[in-house]
Amino acid sequence: MPKLIRLYIVNVLIGYAIAAAFVAMLLWFNVANLWHLVSHSSSGLLAVFILWFANGIVFAGVQFGIAVMRLKDDDDHHGGRRDPIRVDMTRMVPVRSEAKARNTRSPR
Repeated sequence: MPKLIRLYIVNVLIGYAIAAAFVAMLLWFNVANLWHLVSHSSSGLLAVFILWFANGIVFAGVQFGIAVMRLKDDDDHHGGRRDPIRVDMTRMVPVRSEAKARNTRSPR
């Protein structure tokens, strides 16, 4: 399996695991009376699944984005101050260029 595909799958699984922990904490701490709504409704499991799935999409995307941004090549520069560009004024040569004639007609 290509390394990029493996990286994507692993990070999506991590994102969905984080989403599962997040939804579990929402239910455990009864945020916005969520546990009561889920436990006393006939479609409570469906609501929990949709909440987990939607949060999983977000967390998986963020997790994969972080993983991609942390990738680096061996020839990466690590920022910092660069050497200033030095211009040798004695070697500068003037270059002539002709300006094109302006259009004298006004646009309608």
